[in-house]
Amino acid sequence: MSKVSITVLSGDREKLQFAAMAASVAAVSGFDVLVFLSMNALPHFLKEGAPALTNEGAFGALMEEKNLPPFLDLFDSAVELGDARIYACSMAMDVMEIKKEALLPCVAEPMGLTKFLSEAEGGQCWSF
Repeated sequence: MSKVSITVLSGDREKLQFAAMAASVAAVSGFDVLVFLSMNALPHFLKEGAPALTNEGAFGALMEEKNLPPFLDLFDSAVELGDARIYACSMAMDVMEIKKEALLPCVAEPMGLTKFLSEAEGGQCWSF
């Protein structure tokens, strides 16, 4: 089985949406998927107080207008229907003072960058 590792750093609608689409399609296609959330992406995975999405460009506004499936629903599907695991960066959690309990259920235990790189070894790695 092939492995896909996805780092998600951006809080922009377009990047979050594409990362979620890639994760869900790869997971339901039989890929082993590892998603690593950090920096500006991480606050969008909070149970409460997630920031409003920003659009990087005109396409983000178009996606909003067309009511595409929300990126969080796609990440949930990747976990539920495929072999996807979503982890929060432990360093980013420390910096932002986020506790594990504040994260959405689709997010597994926090993970450090060293562990992520070890887990990602030998597979494709994409960044958004």
